[in-house]
Amino acid sequence: MVKVTFLGHSAFLLEGSKRVLIDPWIEGNPQSPISIDQCKGADIYVVTHAHGDHGLDDAVKLAKSHGGTIVSIYEIAMEAGNKGVEKTVGANIGGFFEVDGVKIALTTAIHSSPVGAPTGVVVELDGKRIYHAGDTGVFYDMKLIGELYKPDLALLPIGGHFVMGPLEAAKAIELLGVKKVIPMHYETFPVLKGRPEELKELLREKGLDCEVIALKPGESYEL
Repeated sequence: MVKVTFLGHSAFLLEGSKRVLIDPWIEGNPQSPISIDQCKGADIYVVTHAHGDHGLDDAVKLAKSHGGTIVSIYEIAMEAGNKGVEKTVGANIGGFFEVDGVKIALTTAIHSSPVGAPTGVVVELDGKRIYHAGDTGVFYDMKLIGELYKPDLALLPIGGHFVMGPLEAAKAIELLGVKKVIPMHYETFPVLKGRPEELKELLREKGLDCEVIALKPGESYEL
């Protein structure tokens, strides 16, 4: 069993035999249910790209105060090391690699990043595979991600403007073939207008059998 807790925006904590924090933007995140002082840190911090709302600075603070390894595209991991983080793993888009007993694969994301390249990530923890798409538009190779990694759960942005909206997210679900989705990256700012209800309706219209699990910040789902 893996417990998936939504920490607002695109931040998630995965808890099983290890703790994995993905895009841990806490300070300045208007949706965050906790302060950075209340965060207990993690064994692994995954940063999908270097925009400020995806938590590189907070990952650095948490790793320096609580320990753990920052995992990201090579250039971002190097920057974390330059900021004093002792344990980093820089990788690139390719296949699985292992960090502290957790299997991780970085995937393509269609976005931008001030350092390195944007990615998504597949995390295999205790036999469960979770795909966090990062910030991205929809792209046809999501079909490959579904075929290769067969995620049990996808964490997909739906807000629009900077990322997929519900229309594109519905297509992403179709391409991935995933049966469980947690929406993210919506409502944080007014410009992120997409809503889970729109996604559910579009999936009904497409006849797709996928459970949309709309978590409020601080809520968890057990996979």
